Amino acid sequence: MDQKNFILAIVLSVLIIVGWQAAFPPAKPPPAPATTQGQTQPGAPPQPGAPQPTVQPTPGAPGVPGVGTGSATAAVDRGQALSLVPRVSFTTPELLGSISLKGARIDDVRLAKHRLELDPKSQAIPVLSPEGAKDPYYAEFGWSAADASIKTPGPDTMWAASRERIAPGEPVRLTWDNGQGLLFAIDLTVDQNFLFTVKQSVENRSDKPVTLFPWALVVRIGEWKTEGFYILHEGPYGVFDGTLKEISPSDLKGGKVQKASTTGGWVGFTDKYWMATLVPDQKTKVDVTIKQTGSGAATRYQIDYINPTGILVAPGATATSSGMLYAGAKIVRVIDDYRARFEIQRFDLTIDWGWFWFFTKPLFWLLEWLYVQIGNFGLSIMVLTVIVKALFFPLANKSYVAMSKMKMLQPEMEKLRERVGQDKQRMNQEMMALYKREKVNPAAGCLPILVQIPVFFALYKVLYTTIEMRHQPFFGWIQDLSAPDPLTILTLFGLVPWQIPEILAFFNIGLWPIIMGVTMYLQQMLNPQPTDPVQARVFQFLPILFTFMLAPFSAGLVIYWAWSNILSIAQQYAIMRRHGAPIGGKGGAVPVPAAPKDTGKSGKGGKKD
Repeated sequence: MDQKNFILAIVLSVLIIVGWQAAFPPAKPPPAPATTQGQTQPGAPPQPGAPQPTVQPTPGAPGVPGVGTGSATAAVDRGQALSLVPRVSFTTPELLGSISLKGARIDDVRLAKHRLELDPKSQAIPVLSPEGAKDPYYAEFGWSAADASIKTPGPDTMWAASRERIAPGEPVRLTWDNGQGLLFAIDLTVDQNFLFTVKQSVENRSDKPVTLFPWALVVRIGEWKTEGFYILHEGPYGVFDGTLKEISPSDLKGGKVQKASTTGGWVGFTDKYWMATLVPDQKTKVDVTIKQTGSGAATRYQIDYINPTGILVAPGATATSSGMLYAGAKIVRVIDDYRARFEIQRFDLTIDWGWFWFFTKPLFWLLEWLYVQIGNFGLSIMVLTVIVKALFFPLANKSYVAMSKMKMLQPEMEKLRERVGQDKQRMNQEMMALYKREKVNPAAGCLPILVQIPVFFALYKVLYTTIEMRHQPFFGWIQDLSAPDPLTILTLFGLVPWQIPEILAFFNIGLWPIIMGVTMYLQQMLNPQPTDPVQARVFQFLPILFTFMLAPFSAGLVIYWAWSNILSIAQQYAIMRRHGAPIGGKGGAVPVPAAPKDTGKSGKGGKKD
């Protein structure tokens, strides 16, 4: 194999990992219209959740729903915050939590099957949290009125509930009378997984028609912890008219507001493994707003949508509006089922499949199918590696045959180097002539590396972003395939556990990365050595470099690479034995620089041929 092509393939893979999304960032949403922050355009429908202290309504302008803006006051215990207001509780196979009757907020959602730590007794992961607790995060549905004198439900509205508990198939009805002839109601259901269906209605018992604008919002207060990795988006995002938009906090700094209009689609906040996403009626046009106000602990991020045309409710009539909230883990099969069942436009993009989604998602489905058959994701990764090797077996076979021939030509190449000395141009010409005469293609050896690059990227994305891989054990000390190997050098492989200082983290290499490095070195020993001594030394260093590079990667990915190397070694060894090529040190020694030819003048000087 031509080692220059080999290193080119490796460098290419690293560059793509590091630079792809940096060079081609997602398209930013269209800029917000030039309006003054905190004001409403004349004739526009009221915007839900606008910060009240900055709003100065003009006479006759629509009222603003009374949604709190958050504060920097000290947070109390979550349980204490939940006990401050009456609630309707719910329990499903996937969720635990409650709904506040004050403001009809969905603000207490925890994952029943997922924990913060590996310990099954550790805290259930909170997705949504009430105001007053640490990092408030909640969803709310409501109405705005064209007539500012009409009372509409707000964050302090106390709703009456038809029952104290809800469950799948057992909905609750919340009602509130505004005292002006309008009876507001919310019929709220939760399914077996993570979907809340919210049907709002308002009955006009007065003698005058009213125009109301239904809206929904999700508010997140405070700065939340993110992975901070370029390959994964965390924060506001949505699909607007079929196009995915990902919005970073920097897009909202300085009072910037992101706006969009869409028919179909969704909008929400995403974390690495879970999300809170609003899904409006897919046949109704809505205006979406994404904004950030405040600073520090009182930083308030809000996404909302509103029906811009409003609904005219005649006397004696009832108007309705429906929407959904997905608050929970981003499980692929669940999301795909919702997308198909409710025809939610591109709902599968709530999971960040990356630029290679057309390859990453099928790979995930294959890996999950193997898991169902085998029962262990680590073994599934190994079987997947065998399948990939089998698919590319003919190509790899041809490549290893070419490498065997290259290895057999090693002595000839050494003689050639001794003959031409340091004349690199002539050396290249002679080598090309040698390859042509022996019918050897030096580029064929790098093909197995190139074809595995998409598999590597796709598997890395799957292991890094899908919750199905989170806390999945392999064997022995690997209890989480999505996390780095925990048995590291600086802890004496688990014998002396201690908090590793950040400055030493680079040297904290796990056992599986070391295994991977060893297999990479053994495979390199089977390859023909470069004729250039500098290249040869560089290639000897590559296994060490990759050991350090892959140490912080997920253990599942390192296991894949190590197992792939082992399979390649076995295949390459068998082919080399069959063709009589020297193995290991036989003909594979590192070349030394060619000495200048002796001119016979006291052993000094010399000239090129």
